[in-house]
Amino acid sequence: MTDADGADGESGADGMPGEGGVAGAEGEGAEDGAPRENGGGGVSGGGTTAGDEGGIRVASPVGRWVVLTTVLGSSMALLDSTVINVALPRIGEDLGTDLAALQWTVNAYMLTLAGLILLGGALGDRFGRRRVFVLGVVWFAAASLLCGIAPNAEVLIAARALQGAGGALLTPGSLAIIQASFHPDDRARAVGLWSGLGGVGAAVGPFLGGWLVDGPGWRWVFLLNLPIAAVCVPVALRHVPESRDPDAHGRFDVLGAALAALALALVTYALIEVPEQGASALVIGAALGGVVLGAAFVRVERHRADPMVPPSIFASRQFTAVNVVTFCVYAALGGFFFLSAIQLQVVAGYSALGAGTALLPTTVLMLLFSASAGDLGRRIGPRIPLTVGPLLAAAGMLLMLRVGPGASYVWDVLPAVVVLGLGMVTLVAPLTATVLAAVDTGRAGLASGINNAAARAAGLLAVAALPLLAGMGPEAYRDADEFASTFRRAMPMCAGLLVAGSVIAWAAVRKVPAARPACATHCGVSAPPLEPDARPRHT
Repeated sequence: MTDADGADGESGADGMPGEGGVAGAEGEGAEDGAPRENGGGGVSGGGTTAGDEGGIRVASPVGRWVVLTTVLGSSMALLDSTVINVALPRIGEDLGTDLAALQWTVNAYMLTLAGLILLGGALGDRFGRRRVFVLGVVWFAAASLLCGIAPNAEVLIAARALQGAGGALLTPGSLAIIQASFHPDDRARAVGLWSGLGGVGAAVGPFLGGWLVDGPGWRWVFLLNLPIAAVCVPVALRHVPESRDPDAHGRFDVLGAALAALALALVTYALIEVPEQGASALVIGAALGGVVLGAAFVRVERHRADPMVPPSIFASRQFTAVNVVTFCVYAALGGFFFLSAIQLQVVAGYSALGAGTALLPTTVLMLLFSASAGDLGRRIGPRIPLTVGPLLAAAGMLLMLRVGPGASYVWDVLPAVVVLGLGMVTLVAPLTATVLAAVDTGRAGLASGINNAAARAAGLLAVAALPLLAGMGPEAYRDADEFASTFRRAMPMCAGLLVAGSVIAWAAVRKVPAARPACATHCGVSAPPLEPDARPRHT
């Protein structure tokens, strides 16, 4: 649903696990030049911090406890996001649901997470990052319990929406706690540990999740969060210092968050339900209502003194263009991972463990080469990586068309996921650095929060729209032949979104980023990293 300071006595270590990341925006690169609007929900980490008063050392026992609890907290959300697609066929079989219910199982979580993640960061700044982080962990665990015991699809979907709200509280806070707690000289090392352990967790997740789905059952994917939370919460309460941003002021933009979430919910409902209900009054009303609420959200943000998404930030053409590229890229990725996990199981005959493992090379490549890709993007500028990366990813998706009944992993699946992973490695780190470079340094946290939310909203809409556009019926995932034929129509659509992102990047992205690359250790696949510190760098 997240400026670490550099090793040479100045701010600058960057990294992320699957759900977040960091970057240190340097002094240049503001195109709008506007000051940061506090209270708008950016995931900042300024203000009253342990680091300002000396700070914790990584080598100390307390430092190790702080790293542990933040890794555990972020890993809860990371595990569910990497495993849920693999578990979908078993969930559908066990609960007797149609494809629409499986779409909602994914989208209910993304909906509340995307709609509330900026507000979650603002709450941490105002009321205390540890407090909000612990609340998020407890909330997430309670919702996970409800997911694990859900007797039907309706309860599971509601619980997933609650999970997303908990994720919006804990995701921005995990890295912000590290930024606020550690001594400036140790922040780079602390972030590196947090990011590296998060990357390892992202790699282990498919193995663990697939084993759980094939063995004890899909419910244990959610129930596993309970012992994690049982360790995380007392460690956080005992060892993590509290921190706040004394400059955070103004009213929370609850109305803006509610309008954004409701608009997404109504549009998503219309896209998911139209295959079964057709152009019914309810579907048409939901679509029109979503458009009206979206327009109301824009109007509210234009007139509020402290908006969640200040319209002035889009005065930067570079920022706007990169967010459009982000939308195209993450819509394609969201649709790809949703459909490919089902394709591998229903059509190719893989187990849940086999399907999760089959897609693992993308995560491994990101873990190994994100730092190199970020450095390359900083040297040559973002235009080429943001043009070439989506094209490589598109080629990987088209190679997935070779995956059918009895597909060979080595000859059919592996080439596709490797090419896709190389494309993601090429584009994600330069993309996040360019987002930070496109705005004033004081708005870095807000800018990356908007970029992260846009990516999640893109994935949400893709999961809702792709089955409709590909002609998947409500029972398509139960029929190997039907799903295979619609999968062959969906992959070119995903590739087309990536090509569109590539064209936009080539035409609109010009400026060499002044920010350090955001993914120094690991870039996740679900969304771009969050920037927890909106303060300018001091050298």
